[in-house]
Order: sequence, then C-alpha cells, then structure tokens
Amino acid sequence: MTIFGLVKFTDKYWEQVIFAIIVLAVTFIISRLLRIIVGRFFRAAAKKLKVDPTRYNFLKNAIDFIAFLVASIVIFRSIPAFKDFGTTLLTGAGVLAAIVGFASQSAFSNIVSGIFLVIFKPFSVGDRIKVGTLYAGDVEDITLRHTVIKDFENRRIVIPNSAISNETIINSTLNDERVCMFVDFNISFDSNIDNAIRLIQEEATKHPYCIDGRTTVEHSKGEHQVMVRTVGITDYAVQLRAYAWAKNATNGFELKCDLYKNVKAQFDKNKIEIPYPHRIILSKNE
Repeated sequence: MTIFGLVKFTDKYWEQVIFAIIVLAVTFIISRLLRIIVGRFFRAAAKKLKVDPTRYNFLKNAIDFIAFLVASIVIFRSIPAFKDFGTTLLTGAGVLAAIVGFASQSAFSNIVSGIFLVIFKPFSVGDRIKVGTLYAGDVEDITLRHTVIKDFENRRIVIPNSAISNETIINSTLNDERVCMFVDFNISFDSNIDNAIRLIQEEATKHPYCIDGRTTVEHSKGEHQVMVRTVGITDYAVQLRAYAWAKNATNGFELKCDLYKNVKAQFDKNKIEIPYPHRIILSKNE
C-alpha cells in the first residue's frame, strides 16, 4: 500500500468514526427530549388517574432502547464493512418489533383508552354508571389499564379500558343526579282508575325520598308532583305508570320499592284489584 493509499484509507476510517459519533450524539439528544416529553405526559395522566407513575417507567426506557437500536442499524448500514451485519440486524429487529408489538397491543390499547377516559371524562370516580347491558354500579377506581366498578352486590367488576371505551355508557351522575323513577301498576277493568291514581300519588308524595321534579312549564299547567298516566290496556289489565322523582339513583331505588309495597296495601284496603292472567279451557267431547 502506498503512502497516498494509506492516507486515503485513514481519512475514510476517521470519516466513518466521526459519522458514528455524530449519529450517537444526535440519538442521545433526541432520546433525552423524548423521555422528558413522555415523562411529563404520563406523570400528568397518572396524577389524574391516581396511580403510581413509576409503574410506567418502562415506556421511557423503551424509548431509549428503540432510539439507540435505530442508531446502531444506521451506523452498521452506513459502514461498508458492517453492511451485511447491519442488514441481518435490521431484519432481526423487524421480527422482534413485530412480536413485541403484537404481544403488547392490548396493553397499549388499554393505556391509550385510559388516557382518553381522563381527557373526555364520560365518567369519574364516584359516578354511578351502566356499561352496556351487563354491568352497573359505582366507579371505584380508574387506572391506566382498567376501570373498577363496585356493583350493588358489593362485588368489584374490573373492565379493561379498551373494552369500556367501545361500550355505551349510561351515567346517572354526570351533570344532574336526580332520577325519574317509572313505577308501573296494573289494575283490573272493574277498578276505578281515578281512585287508583289518587292513591298512588298520595303514597308517593308522602315518601321522604320523593322530590318535586316539575319544570316551570309543568308548574304553570298545575300538573301534580307525581304524574300518573294510563300507558296501556292489555288483555287482562289497565296499565298505570307513576313518574316519581328522587334526589339520586339510590334514593330512587328505595322509593320505587316502597311504593310497590305501600300502594299494594292501599289497593287492598280500597278494593282495587291487581289482576293476573286468566285462561278459560274448553273441553269438547267427540
């Protein structure tokens, strides 16, 4: 090798070294910035969700790993002597990333859904909600992975955030905790409808949990505090529905249960029959 060739080889060698150092330096700066940004974001979310932010430090560490992995691949691909090795490394990293991404897809989906629940606030801790058609209760805790609901049997229902985000949520305490309870009664065709309505209204208005939920327009029309309407006629009964307001869902449930009991007792005293289906069977002789 001539002196000129040696100098050229040395210059090319130092160019590759300097290039590698620059790539590593830029990667270090970018990874630091990303750690700061992601760290602040998750600390804020964890504070709102009332969870320990140190549980999610693995995400920041993953950023460093991915950043320096990409930097290493760039360096190996840029240096001819390491190009074949870099190609193999890139292929292996792609397979590894696909495996890790598939395995962690559900976990990241729950984390993102948990953050969205905090941002858009369809419910908060303490709210009484119904999720879909299966689960109902009070929200006890919201984490980055799941939501805990305490049902009316004092059991805890743990629902992944990704699942709860795709369901229809009925929130009984989002803006106004008052509830209007529909209390249905059936009376016979021979019973006096007006008398039955009066008894239902008397029992409802004297209940301690019954409140006045009438609007200004309803007040001006002189409507009763507990409106009772005839909502249907079946094959065997006249259907009455009382609209009784309560301060919250818990009081409303107790109000509804007490009304069934008290109104039934008043119907018995006043000879108002609560009917049940009858069948007449005719036997025809041959």
